[in-house]
Amino acid sequence: MNANFKSWPVIAILSLVSLPLLIMFVFQIVDTFTNPYPGSIWPQMFTIEHWRFLWEEPATGRSSIWAVTWNTFVFASTTAVAVTSISLTAAYALSRLNFPARRFFLAGLIVLHAFPTITLIIAIFLILQFLGLYNSLMGVILVKAALELPFGIWIMKGFYDTVPWEIEMAGVQDGASRFTVWWKLVLPQVQPGLAALLIFSFLSGWSEFVLPLVLAPGNDAQVLSTYLSALILDDAKPDFNLFKSVGLFYAIPVIVIYLVFQKKLMNIYGGGSKG
Repeated sequence: MNANFKSWPVIAILSLVSLPLLIMFVFQIVDTFTNPYPGSIWPQMFTIEHWRFLWEEPATGRSSIWAVTWNTFVFASTTAVAVTSISLTAAYALSRLNFPARRFFLAGLIVLHAFPTITLIIAIFLILQFLGLYNSLMGVILVKAALELPFGIWIMKGFYDTVPWEIEMAGVQDGASRFTVWWKLVLPQVQPGLAALLIFSFLSGWSEFVLPLVLAPGNDAQVLSTYLSALILDDAKPDFNLFKSVGLFYAIPVIVIYLVFQKKLMNIYGGGSKG
């Protein structure tokens, strides 16, 4: 009882600080289904016209919202699978194998993760042009996955470090190969980290804006973040309620994922940090 009572001031302060943000979200939801009184912010009548982008043909030169959503899903899911797959094997090697320059490689991971992406954008642009992948979804996926890998490898190494050596030694003594030991004995022990990294990488890809904007400006590779930007820039008289509706449509999958997988997302910080 005392612990619960003592937590009330913290809850009250956090609620007060979060109130403006909560009010903003409430107004955004209300504005997507209503029209305001002239010269006022208060809703006047219910309408679904602001969601017309779901069924109407897009304006000339603009992609369909469903095609853009599919691009966003492919971009986020492919990035997440690539980052998670490579991180699983690379992190295991860094955690278990004592190869030359191992500590230097670990330090390099931290440096690469801390390096601002925007400072590399010109070099990345030139490389993609050289490879013929500029203005393509595949090119952006490769770049995003490469930039997310240092974080993914370091996180998974932390989870591998918490797995006792005795589990692997028992499998080796029973005659199992190193791959079998990793697949059947070690990998089940790091499933919380695997799930958290997969979800976290997906959300990072879903919300990415700078890379698709710069490296894939064409309509064929457009994602929802750049679609929102183009929506507000193309019109001489912006429809802010339509903009809010598309923004809410863009945010719904993220909200659902956080509500369903919030415990697994918290586990991403549960790994160790042994060198």
